[in-house]
Order: sequence, then structure tokens, then C-alpha cells
Amino acid sequence: MNLHRLLSARAAQGKPVTVGVIGAGKFGAMFLAMAARSPGIHVAAIADLSPARARENLSRIGWEAERSAAPSLDAALTSGATWLTEDAARLNDPRIEVIIESTGHPAAGIAHALAAFAAGQHVVMVNVEADVLAGPLLARRAEQAGVVVSMAYGDQPALVCEMVDTIRAMGLPVVAAGKGTKYLPAYHESTPETVWGFYGLTPEQAAAGGMNPQMFNSFLDGTKSAIEMAAIANATGLEPPEDGLMFPPCGVQDLAHVLRPAPEGGLLPRKGMVEVISSLERDQRPVVGDLRWGVYAVFEGETDYIRRCFSEYGVKTDGTGRYAALWRPYHLIGLELGVSVASVALRREPTGCAAAWRGDVAATAKRDLAPGEVLDGEGGAMVWGKCIPASRAVAQDTLPIGLAHGVRLTRAVRRGEVLRKSDVVLDETLAAVRLRREMEAAHRPLMAAQ
Repeated sequence: MNLHRLLSARAAQGKPVTVGVIGAGKFGAMFLAMAARSPGIHVAAIADLSPARARENLSRIGWEAERSAAPSLDAALTSGATWLTEDAARLNDPRIEVIIESTGHPAAGIAHALAAFAAGQHVVMVNVEADVLAGPLLARRAEQAGVVVSMAYGDQPALVCEMVDTIRAMGLPVVAAGKGTKYLPAYHESTPETVWGFYGLTPEQAAAGGMNPQMFNSFLDGTKSAIEMAAIANATGLEPPEDGLMFPPCGVQDLAHVLRPAPEGGLLPRKGMVEVISSLERDQRPVVGDLRWGVYAVFEGETDYIRRCFSEYGVKTDGTGRYAALWRPYHLIGLELGVSVASVALRREPTGCAAAWRGDVAATAKRDLAPGEVLDGEGGAMVWGKCIPASRAVAQDTLPIGLAHGVRLTRAVRRGEVLRKSDVVLDETLAAVRLRREMEAAHRPLMAAQ
């Protein structure tokens, strides 16, 4: 409630929160557009593999060329301008308080986070892919380093975590939480070549808008939804589904009716689950009151008095009055990211963070795959990501979607089959692979004790 006041105080002292941004794509550019308008935040450095593209994005959001013309980090820190570099490692300077990791590449994200912790820097992980691949272990490493690692406010997982935490702080149990999206079962097999047809665009229109087909395909084929729900499960303790999200068609008026336990007329196998709702009926009709861009939480009124209060104040409930829902119709993505920056720097508090490993995302074949083929990863033409419990991931040695890029298959895999690590050749020297192995090893004794 006081972040703006705290930022204003830092601005008045002439000591703004110093920030380094790794990856100046869409999410990073949205944050940069707001950082220029936020008191008490100074983007001291931006690292991007393509400085020319970064400058183009900065121009698009209205940055004057002089703002990003600092010749060095030293010059940027003394002048208030911003330094551009291709080398993310050069941002690991303790004078930069917060690193924003927005590359979207899980292995790179893990490496960047570990380097930032070693430099005593807080990290805001826009990179949900990295968070799901090894988030609980990254959180432990951050704590050991005396810094904070946080989900990115504005992205849906952090907003869901905030909603869940608020409802629990009231004393109400959360029955389900998640987000909305556009979904049909056929989307699981979408490829970067077919994706624009599902969005109602031509390839030429998409190219003119600078839209990345593989990234947009990850949103469409269900992978991004799986990643985000696994991240929410890891941060909140809500449970992931046993064999993938159901994506039920549901409008906001039906949240409390649909997302309640099956014995009481809903779809959930039990209370306390993550789930994504679709803005399309299975026959492709638009859902009335859809939540395509938003987030929600369903909670329970456990006593007659609480349920009567729901009724008295117009809370949207199911027919019994026992289950109720709150929702937010949209999220502002990178425009909201400054909330995370202020929270970690000024309150040392994350806007969502993995607390334990509960959910994972398993690579699942979009088509029959042959030995020798090289997987093209998240949003590609070969695999999509299925949200499953971490216990299943460990027991079946499933291949996480974050390690399913650029690896060669050693056996044939049928369409719809979940891949295992033994199906591919992994580079065991990569930090992401080593960290993932470490997290799995730590999880096995917990499974044995259950």
C-alpha cells in the first residue's frame, strides 16, 4: 500500500532504485515505458543480444536517444541515463540493486539469476519458464545469498498469488485459482506455421506487427498456461492436476459453480486446485462473460454467517451460496512490473515466489516423433507442455518443457505421449540441467516419506 510513497522518498533522496534489464523484448519494453515515468526507479543498464533491436524498441516506446546513450555503467550511474550492452554478465555489479530477467529462455534465465545472486542483487523473474524448471531451488539459493527472487507483477501468476494470499489472509480457504485463455483441444497440436490462422491473422499481418510465431504458439497450444499454473502451484500450495489442465469453458458468472468440487456439482477432483478456463465453448462459440485476459480465485464460506454476508453484499456465488469468486478482468503485463521492483528493493518482499516444488510441465508429443529428430521446444511444432504434479514428474522421469529445446530424440515417441529424459540426450554440463537434477534428488526423500 505504500510503495509509491517509498519510491518517492528514494527519489527525493537522490538515490533511486537502480535496475538492470536483461532482454528488451515486449515485456521488457513495456516495463521500460513505465520506468521512465516512475519516481525512484533508474534503469541503469539494459542487456540484449541485439542492441539494434533494443534501440528500436526503445524508440517505439518513446525513449529519447539521449536517455540510452551512456557510454558505460559508471557513466549511467552518475548521469541518470541508461547503458546498453550485449553482455548480461556486465550487469552483475552490486551498484545495480535489481535485475529483471525477461529473456524467456529457461537455461539463460537460471544462469542469469545465479550470477545476480552471487553479486548480491535481487531478481525479478519475468522468465516463468526458468521459474518452473528450477524455481524452488532458485528461491533457496536467493535466500542463502541474502537477496530476493520474485515473480513479475503484471504477469498472471503473480496476480493470482496476490489474490490467493489476500483471500487466505481474510481467513477464507481458496478452492481454485487460475486464469482465463482462448482454448480448444485442437490447439495442442498447433505449430508456428498454423498459429496465425487460429488468431485470425495472416503471416504478413503478424510479421508487420513484429509478432513471434513460436512465442504466440506457446500461448495457444496450452504450454504457457501449464507453465503459469505450475508456477502458481509452487508458490501457493494449490495442487496441479494429475494429467493436465481441463480448460473448462466458463464465464465469470459461473466461476463458483464450475470450479467447485465434483461431489458438489463442479469439475474439480478436490478443493485447492489450479485451473485455466477457456473463453470458447467446445463448439467455438464465445463464452458469455469470458475471462480471457484475467485471473480469478474461488473461495469457500464455511459458516452460515459468512455465507449470509456473501448474500448481503452481492458476492457472486454458486447456487448454494457456499462458494464465491473474485476475479480481475485483465492484466497489464510489463506496465505493472515496477510494483515488483519496488517491493523487492524497498520491502525485500517478493510479489510471489516458489515455496516448494509441487507442479511441473512435461513435454508431450504433438505428433509421432522419430529417433534422431531434434526437439524445437516451447511453442514449436513437436511438443506442448502438460501441467502435472512434481511427484509424477520425478516418479516417471518426465522431460520438462524447459529442457526440450535443441535435444535429440533417442527413441520413437507417439503422438500424445509424455516424453521422458531417457528419450533424449541432455547436456549434463549445463547449469539448468544440473540444477534440475539437484531439485529432483532433493524431492525424492520427500516422496518416500509421504
